Amino acid sequence: METSEVNFSQFGISEEEGDKLVAEVIRYILFKTHQNSGCPIKRDELTQLITKTYHHRSLPTIVLNKATTKLSSIFGYDMKELQRSRPSSTNQPRSSQSSADPKSYIITSQLNPEVYRKHVEDSSKSHLTGFTFVVIGIVYLAGGKITEENLWQHLGRLGLSQDDERHTIFGNTKQAVETLVQQRYLQKDKSNGPEGLTLYYELAERGLQATTSSSFKESLSQIVTSEAVAIELD
Repeated sequence: METSEVNFSQFGISEEEGDKLVAEVIRYILFKTHQNSGCPIKRDELTQLITKTYHHRSLPTIVLNKATTKLSSIFGYDMKELQRSRPSSTNQPRSSQSSADPKSYIITSQLNPEVYRKHVEDSSKSHLTGFTFVVIGIVYLAGGKITEENLWQHLGRLGLSQDDERHTIFGNTKQAVETLVQQRYLQKDKSNGPEGLTLYYELAERGLQATTSSSFKESLSQIVTSEAVAIELD
């Protein structure tokens, strides 16, 4: 979303009232993101929050633009609008199974990954962070797209089964992967081919952002190198 220099007085609202609206939207976004573990927030929710008192058609856009700017400058978050689907890595017909609404948003940290891990990341959730890294790494090494069957074949090498509903760490393992879809680390899609319907995963917004960091690539490189050495020793 682009920022706007429009003043609230143009809508018959004082700057103080407008700033309160922006603050209320920011509080809602931060709380909702924390409450729902980073799942997308629908624009309709934010619009209703803004228009419950003020009914000018253009006001929600102005408030959201200003909220986006403040989230970046004060809190260090990027607010991104999600798309229902992204260009596929193949030309096969597809139908998106994404949980994200075309008018939904997520916020992502602008902090350096090392700084984020040191000062923000919750160490009590390190097992979920590790699981996310592994799944994203598998999809990344597969070229950014992998069939559901192949993903579980790789996870099976780590002792994880999609039929396990009572894993000692992750609980329902299949739901753990679906949570990554809800959080927009992955995007789940399907395509029709000669062999019938195929389900596959691609990297979504958060997953794509994670793979751009040098620390991710360095960590992944170390793991791949160690795996190659282990195979040679065998």
